[in-house]
Amino acid sequence: MTTSAEGTTLSSVQLAAIREELDEQLLWRNRQLSDLESTVADGTVSETAKAAILAEIAATERNIAAVKRAIDDIAAGVYGRCDDCGIAIPYERLKIRPLARYCVNCQRRQEKR
Repeated sequence: MTTSAEGTTLSSVQLAAIREELDEQLLWRNRQLSDLESTVADGTVSETAKAAILAEIAATERNIAAVKRAIDDIAAGVYGRCDDCGIAIPYERLKIRPLARYCVNCQRRQEKR
């Protein structure tokens, strides 16, 4: 089990389930990126459409980086801790949002900024 600063733990089963979800997300995002890059390389899209596709490529690359970071955090044993306060992010939140970087309270503060 992984223990946070507040003692809440994620079991190995919970971590495995989240890791499986992250692996699936990574596979899907990589396919999406490949498809978008193929569309741009095709050369048949308008300049307006190309700009939108390039923006979507950038967003997809950011999402891939976030998924890889979460996978690396699992491997390092630090996954599931709030980036601000360090307390454990509840499994229920991580199950719904496996890329969550903040506990609910810190997320609210982040959104107010």
